[in-house]
Amino acid sequence: MSELQFAFFDTAIGRCGIVWSARGIAAVRFPERGDDAVRNRIARRFPDAREAAPPEKTQRAIDDIVALLNGEARDLRDIEIDLGDAPDFNRRVYDIARSIGPGETLTYGEVAERLGDRNLARDVAQALGQNPVPIIVPCHRVMAAGRKTGGFSAPGGVATKLKLLSIEGAKLEDTPMLFDRLPLLVKRI
Repeated sequence: MSELQFAFFDTAIGRCGIVWSARGIAAVRFPERGDDAVRNRIARRFPDAREAAPPEKTQRAIDDIVALLNGEARDLRDIEIDLGDAPDFNRRVYDIARSIGPGETLTYGEVAERLGDRNLARDVAQALGQNPVPIIVPCHRVMAAGRKTGGFSAPGGVATKLKLLSIEGAKLEDTPMLFDRLPLLVKRI
């Protein structure tokens, strides 16, 4: 992996971190307790990364992530990523996840089917749990069987996953979105 740098940026879900190399974005870190917590997590994974101002290409990626998290329609598939030494299987899973548009979802089983073997659903979930670039590789758009939310390894867990899906306008069968219950609440008042 070439020289790594990182920066922080503010979003609708909080302050995030981003790590990049000359080849592309190597990691996105969702908000934690503060910059120090994000900085420490980055340092554990990328001990040689240094804080720097993002170059133009990285700044465009940041701007697109911020816009998407503000509810704007943005396609992040053109953002170049640097997956370092990620296994080939994970790369194939990430390619399929990147094909899922905002507001849409697939199940782990459906991703496994696209890989050629539905029995790989658990392996798909494990690969997505190792995703170093969430939001760019939208692992939050992959659901458990029956379109249930399943897990989410980012800080905040399933609550973060639901927040991201809500921002994108995804409709989940087992979980109402934030304003879906509003008419019920208004009727009760």
